[in-house]
Amino acid sequence: MARSETRAERIYANLRGDILTGRLLPGQRLPFADLGARYSTSVGVLREALTRLVEQGLVQSEPQLGFRVTPVSEEDLRDLTSTRIDIETLCLRHAIAHGDLAWESRLVAAYHTLDRTPELASTQPPTVNEDWASAHAAFHAAVLEGCPSRRLRDIAASLRDASEIYRRWSRHLGSEDTRDIAGEHRALRDAVLARDVEKAEAALTQHISYTTQALLLSAPDDLMTAHDAEPAGTSPA
Repeated sequence: MARSETRAERIYANLRGDILTGRLLPGQRLPFADLGARYSTSVGVLREALTRLVEQGLVQSEPQLGFRVTPVSEEDLRDLTSTRIDIETLCLRHAIAHGDLAWESRLVAAYHTLDRTPELASTQPPTVNEDWASAHAAFHAAVLEGCPSRRLRDIAASLRDASEIYRRWSRHLGSEDTRDIAGEHRALRDAVLARDVEKAEAALTQHISYTTQALLLSAPDDLMTAHDAEPAGTSPA
C-alpha cells in the first residue's frame, strides 16, 4: 500500500511539475494513453493525480472529452486579477480590523520562513523552489487569516489557487527576473503590522497586479489565447 501511495504521489508531482514548467502547455489535452506511456503508469493512478490537479485549477475535466491543462487567456487573467484584488483587499481590511496579537505573531513567523527560503531551485533552467512556493502560499494565507469570515477567506484562497498557473508561467518566461518580490512581501508585512489599511491595500494590489502586467508584456500571443494544444505525447519529456 505504501509503495502504491508513493507512486501515486510521484506521478502527481511529475504531472504538476510538467504543467507548471510548460512541458505540458495550457489547453493541451491529456489522453490517458499518452500519459500512461509518458509516465509509465496505470489509468487509475493517472485519474487520481488528474482529479487532484482539477481541484487545484491546473487541469479541467470535460464530459465526453477527458482532461486537459487549464487554458490561459488575457481575458481570464484580467478578470481573475480584478476579482482577486476586490476579494483579497476586502478580506485584508477585515483582517486588520479584527486580527489579534496571535494573528500578528503567525504573520511574522510566516514571513520569516518565506524570507529565509530561496525562491529558485538549483536546476537548469531555474525553476520555482517548491518549498518557497509553499512558504509563499502560507504567508499570503497568514496575511488574511485575521479576517473572521471563513467563507471570505476560502474564496480568496480559491482565487489564489486559480492564479498559480499564471504565476508559474510568469517566472517560466523570465518576466519577473527584475522584480523585487522580497521587497513587496516586506512592504505588505510592515503595512499590515502597522494596521495601515491604505498602505496595506496598495501593497497587496501592486503585488497581485505585477504578475499580470509582466505576463501580458512577455507572453507569446498564442499562449494567452485559449486553444486546444497537441496531445501530451507530442511534448518533450
